[in-house]
Amino acid sequence: MSSHVSLGLVNPKSAVNVASILRAAGCYGVNAVFYTGQRYRYAKDFNADTRAFHKLIPTIGVEDLFECKPKGSRVVAVELVENAVPLPAFEHPDNAFYVFGPEDGSLSNTLIEQVDDVVYIPTHHCMNLAATANVLLYDRLAKRDYDVTNAFIRRSRDQNNRTAHNKL
Repeated sequence: MSSHVSLGLVNPKSAVNVASILRAAGCYGVNAVFYTGQRYRYAKDFNADTRAFHKLIPTIGVEDLFECKPKGSRVVAVELVENAVPLPAFEHPDNAFYVFGPEDGSLSNTLIEQVDDVVYIPTHHCMNLAATANVLLYDRLAKRDYDVTNAFIRRSRDQNNRTAHNKL
């Protein structure tokens, strides 16, 4: 079964964080990244990393994340809130729209009430936006079937990496 994964960023502040999220999106097969607010719109043109990743992953500014929710997707808020499900216990839906709060704030109660699921990453302190997206996307991959062949490794690695482990 194919899956569709999109990310929604509520008023992201840092173009560097968004660039890191776009890199993760490319690595983990995310279909699109949507964002609200003006802060990222103003900052993105000044960040060379962000411009490079726009070519790989559609990055779309919207007024309301729920208006662009991909059809058939479950909306999953990723936030440190009481009564949320810890990520290790969470079963990712095939079609997911993961929503993240801003670096300097939280998702609103109004938004939390509209989502299908709320998960949190159990850490001793809150992580930054890009780290949170990377951990969530890795968890999704780790809990699914994925290609474990050397051909996959060759396709995924940097062009300058030709290292092989021959002790098997």
